[in-house]
Amino acid sequence: MKRPLLTLVLAVLFAPYAAAQQTALTEAQIKSAEVELPQLVEALALKPGMTVADVGAGFGAWTTRLSRWIGPSGRVYASDIGAPQLAQLRQSVEKEKLTNVTVIEGAVASTNLPAGCCDAILIRDAYHHLTDPDPIIRSFAAALKPGGRLAVVDFPPRPNTDVPAGVRANRGGHGVPPEIVEKEVGAALTHVRTVPAWSPKSEPANLFLVLFRKN
Repeated sequence: MKRPLLTLVLAVLFAPYAAAQQTALTEAQIKSAEVELPQLVEALALKPGMTVADVGAGFGAWTTRLSRWIGPSGRVYASDIGAPQLAQLRQSVEKEKLTNVTVIEGAVASTNLPAGCCDAILIRDAYHHLTDPDPIIRSFAAALKPGGRLAVVDFPPRPNTDVPAGVRANRGGHGVPPEIVEKEVGAALTHVRTVPAWSPKSEPANLFLVLFRKN
């Protein structure tokens, strides 16, 4: 996958996604979230008390860490479209007493985030599964405050793989080229920078980050 001041975590799974076969949080995801958090805080210019959305939050590794970092005065919106993921997110929020996290059921064509709610949005390892990215991108832009940032973390198309069902053929396989992310999201938000080698110790490997800002 965020609403009041700068909360922290917007999580929405927008389309059928390899992680949909997953049934619980993995140790690899927990480790990746811990490794990436300081870098995400810097890239998204996060401060305690902000509102952040974790889009495609899955089972909540990034949502949990963002929640703790952003603090009780912030807000984290965790959004997903998968029923198992949403159930796990809600259980984790209750079990760990994450009072600053709001779980939102997303949709294929919308984040379902409130307008102008977020200081920052993260969509990690999910953009390449979007079957209809244009309305989702407009939804990102609508949810961001002026000056708010969007980070797309994903991986390039893997050799000898097929594009997921329903996804645009120009992806070139399972994944998405960073230049396509720059072009598609850049139609609605300002491209800030691209980091070709993002967090080498994260899972999956060979990730990139593309950062955008709302003017």
